[in-house]
Amino acid sequence: MPHDILTAVPTSFLPGGELDAEGSRAILEHVGRSGNEGAFVLGTTGEFPVIEEDEFTTLTRLAIDTLGGTMRVVVHIGHPSAYGALRRLAIARAAGATEVAAITPYYLPVSDEAILDYFAQLSAASDGIALWVYVYPARSGNHVSPALLARLATLPNVVGAKVSELSLDEIQAYRDAVPESFVLYTGADRDLVAAAGSGAQGVVSGVSSVLPRPFRALAGAAASGDAAAIDRAQHDVDDVVAIIGGDMARMKEALRILGVADGTCRMMLDAPDEAAIAEIHRVVAAYR
Repeated sequence: MPHDILTAVPTSFLPGGELDAEGSRAILEHVGRSGNEGAFVLGTTGEFPVIEEDEFTTLTRLAIDTLGGTMRVVVHIGHPSAYGALRRLAIARAAGATEVAAITPYYLPVSDEAILDYFAQLSAASDGIALWVYVYPARSGNHVSPALLARLATLPNVVGAKVSELSLDEIQAYRDAVPESFVLYTGADRDLVAAAGSGAQGVVSGVSSVLPRPFRALAGAAASGDAAAIDRAQHDVDDVVAIIGGDMARMKEALRILGVADGTCRMMLDAPDEAAIAEIHRVVAAYR
């Protein structure tokens, strides 16, 4: 079972909220040195709900130009409408993307048939581009059942799913419902090994955008099968995730400490307090 790590990449913004293209480039270059298998750009960690279409174009080109020769780049194109997602798919294609992902329609509740129609339209337009289903019911408000995922898996160009904030039992239910060739990635940073036991082939990890070393150690230990090494590496991953987690403001504080980029968040996220910053300094010093 492979243990792929795709880095969920943060987007850097200036203090006034404007896009920080140079800071975003520096983060991408940092990710490119991680040793991870790929990058997942313009997803939740990239604050996609507040990215304008022209900024999406800029960031997509920047990601592919910076990373395209060194690792896989999955461009998130999800939108509440098929219309919006198709526009972003066309931009990604023009930029040279070979893989895209789309979260289910979000904000308003939609039926299974509407979700199927959404992905069928993206599938039809994705010829030559691999399409990933992004399942995140805690944020989208729309659940994808195993039966629905099995239907989505039959669509042309749909190759797998990234699933966030779902239990290992739910991942196993997905695994049981889809073909063996269908790839599952968990969005839970610390579950690289645990999710593999439930049929996932890897993780999309935002924390590894900052401190990839413990994640690479865990992947290496898992590949070797050394139980003691797995336990040691899991401890380190758990330590980093407990402090930084899926918090983009904390990720950007860590990137600032590392000297990578001095960016802020555009979304209305709380800045870490002094105690949190002290802990971020600790894990950066320990695992950089």
